[in-house]
Amino acid sequence: MTRDAERTAAGGGAGRLRHLLLGRHPTWVHVLIVLLCAAVGFALAVQVRQTQEDTYATMRQDDIVRLLDELSVRNRELTEEGMELRRELGELESGSSSRAAAQEAAAQQARVQGILAGALPVTGPGVEIAVHDPSGAVSAPVFVTVLEELRNAGAEAIELNDQRITASSWLGTRPGGLVVSGVDISAPYVWRAIGDPQTLAVALDIPGGALASIRAAGAAAEVTQHDDLAITSVQALSEPEWATPAPVEDR
Repeated sequence: MTRDAERTAAGGGAGRLRHLLLGRHPTWVHVLIVLLCAAVGFALAVQVRQTQEDTYATMRQDDIVRLLDELSVRNRELTEEGMELRRELGELESGSSSRAAAQEAAAQQARVQGILAGALPVTGPGVEIAVHDPSGAVSAPVFVTVLEELRNAGAEAIELNDQRITASSWLGTRPGGLVVSGVDISAPYVWRAIGDPQTLAVALDIPGGALASIRAAGAAAEVTQHDDLAITSVQALSEPEWATPAPVEDR
């Protein structure tokens, strides 16, 4: 069978199908069926659209009330969780700040104690006392007077011939020189003290004071004020043998 014949046969079959359904002249029955189909399709389309546009329109009032209650409860729970999280964040920030402040305070206290104990090198304004004693006339009691005057005038760090002077230091006299905490030193003697330069200089030069005692012993002394003086010597801290911290009583 040729292609033209196939197309002719197919066209004839389609024509016969249209003739069976509608006939050559559509009747009112056919028109009514078409109108009913169109109406049913339109109704279905409207229903689907309404369902998609408003999901809650078909819900019962009880269901809507229950849904609103659940939303309110969840909103309250979220609000409380947010407040709790903000409170915890505040505690963490406060704790971090407190720890940082405590660490800074501890570090500052350690620096202060290190300076006062002679365990740290220091710099600052102060005075330098050069004592020339070629005849070896200066004894330990004379230098004890110098030390007391410096401490009374507010010296925060003191050094004698590169030996750090602290609360545990001691001075002694030996032939041809002096002893500082078991270390022999010889003239010329150089004191360095950090504090207010003017106050220290005035305290040393009061009548009958430290400088007067040095000169009376037959030695010469010269005081020089400095805006920036370095004391680099340190003293190793020894572990206390007998003393222990007292317990803190609850108030």
